[in-house]
Amino acid sequence: MPRPHDTPRRLPIGIQTFADIRRGGCYYVDKTAQILALIDNGKCYFLSRPRRFGKSLLVDTIKELFEGNEALFEGLAIHCHWDWRKRHPVVRLDLSGSFRTPEELEENLLGQFADIAEEAGIAIDATTAAVGLRRLIRRLRRHAGQRVALLVDEYDKPILDALVTPALARANRDLLHGVYSIIKACDADLEFVLLTGVSRFSKVSIFSGLNNLADITLDARYSSLCGYTDGDLEATFADRLAGLDREAIREWYNGYSWLGEERLYNPYDILLLLDRREFDAYWFETGTSTHVVDQLLERNVSAVDLEDTLASGDLLSNFDVAEAATEALLFQSGYLTIRSVERDGRRPVYRLGFPNREVRLSLTERLLDRLGGKEPLGRARRLQLPALLRNGDFDGLEKWLRTMFATIPCPRPYQWHTKNNIADYEGYYASVFYALFAAQDFDVVVEDSSSHGRLDMGCAARGHLFVRVQGGGAAGAAGAGARATAGTGLRGEVPRATGGDPPHRCGVQQGDAELGGVRCATRSRGTHSRLNGA
Repeated sequence: MPRPHDTPRRLPIGIQTFADIRRGGCYYVDKTAQILALIDNGKCYFLSRPRRFGKSLLVDTIKELFEGNEALFEGLAIHCHWDWRKRHPVVRLDLSGSFRTPEELEENLLGQFADIAEEAGIAIDATTAAVGLRRLIRRLRRHAGQRVALLVDEYDKPILDALVTPALARANRDLLHGVYSIIKACDADLEFVLLTGVSRFSKVSIFSGLNNLADITLDARYSSLCGYTDGDLEATFADRLAGLDREAIREWYNGYSWLGEERLYNPYDILLLLDRREFDAYWFETGTSTHVVDQLLERNVSAVDLEDTLASGDLLSNFDVAEAATEALLFQSGYLTIRSVERDGRRPVYRLGFPNREVRLSLTERLLDRLGGKEPLGRARRLQLPALLRNGDFDGLEKWLRTMFATIPCPRPYQWHTKNNIADYEGYYASVFYALFAAQDFDVVVEDSSSHGRLDMGCAARGHLFVRVQGGGAAGAAGAGARATAGTGLRGEVPRATGGDPPHRCGVQQGDAELGGVRCATRSRGTHSRLNGA
């Protein structure tokens, strides 16, 4: 809606109500053209996006649209293309609460139904949520003479919050399955349906029978329905962007893709950046689930693999209480995004990676805190690494590597040793060392092959630093094999850095299972030194 030209606009931080944004003179990124296309092209939709990506604001905007509140849409793209004479009753459900039992969840739903009915001037009576929703929709249709818009925000939160208690998660899922099945039964009474959430639970588990529910999560036409594009920033926040490094903004916060032409920013990050004028992990620090990190550790997922992994479309949507692929968990939560698409016959295969600097730094740092067992690897000591590399202090680096390596606990907390497999040890220590460098914002390359051989890990800093990470086995033969492999990793030619500085090479080796034989070796500008013993 119009505002006086001399009134400064506010940043809508924490505001998810469309009317408050429009009446309060806040910045608003106009998504109404896409909303109109969504309504014109279909009827029943499902959309998955990570938390704090604007889903609640989207739902509230559609609510105001169907209720015919024209004044809120003045000056927006949809205003001249909507029939404001029609007003549809709206059932908007919000499942963002905390529910300790299925009974609490059902009671909450019945309460929401009763509030909507009272506001509309009708009465409903029901003892179950499924019956209550069906009666509410049909009586609203008869009372208003118009079909109903059904909007469900955070449809999956009662399940996700209970994943650590599988029995409760299954009970909540089964209850919601019964509620959502009403959508098909009430099809004739519904004008529009949208369910939003973080996860893409399989249709078999929660949406069985809803054959008309279109999943637009990876539909390029609606990829930017939530989130900001570069164009959105320029069109809406141009006056606030002055003085900020645009390339740094992209590196920190851009990068999310749901297969549209443009990559997206998380709105929460952008609003906090424009307000505080400092780069920080705003989104990551506002409630990153410990469940995600726990799952990575329990499944022995190496931090190295997070940079580049492949997943099929089926795998990305294969999410349920009893089975959730790691790739699906990370993608749907926003910790990985689609980098590119490849083809395996007719089926797409998605290459996933970190979306941006914020997620890469924050997630690897969180993993470091947990990989250290009960005593996290000291953050103060980790912060010494950038200065050592940038100053070319390789004597100091040797000391630092020995200290950090001795600090890393044996991977018993995560049972990586039980198979007595040297690869398990190597993967564990490689994961720790990758996280150590990645968490300090270095450009880290893993498993890099060339005509000169293969590097386990490369880190760009004042030339190239190549770090060879090798874990020793419990048996003497395994330990000897590790030493031989680590030794060859220090020989041969390596390319120079872009700036022309000569490469620096560093090898790290665990000689035995007791962590008593830590050996480090560095070579810088032709000088080679070796440390023996702990």
